[in-house]
Amino acid sequence: MQKRTIDPWKWGEQTNSVQAVEIKQAEGTLYCSGQVAINEAGQPSTADMRTQLIQVFQNLEHLISEAGYECQGIVRLNVFTTSMMEFFTTCGDVYQEWIAKHGIKQATTMFEVKGLYANLGVELEATVVK
Repeated sequence: MQKRTIDPWKWGEQTNSVQAVEIKQAEGTLYCSGQVAINEAGQPSTADMRTQLIQVFQNLEHLISEAGYECQGIVRLNVFTTSMMEFFTTCGDVYQEWIAKHGIKQATTMFEVKGLYANLGVELEATVVK
């Protein structure tokens, strides 16, 4: 795979994403359904948003690995949250650390939504290439 990120504005260096990602000669593309904080038994979390996000990342990593891909191949990561303010004040560091840990430069859209499955506070939707 050949990956090229495009971010023509200087302010883009201060974000955890880029404006566009171009992929050429990919071996495969994995489109992940939205991942939420559900444990292996299928029980939704009742924890705070920060703890939910940690579980969401664990679930996303597991899904991507089981499919034979790697997190560093994420090219698009959409974030759905029931509170943008809560996400940025309580989860921003967790999000940034996870992105940095995997060396991801992805296109991202963040949505504040009225509700998510099982009254959860955060959901991630990823597209991964290899």
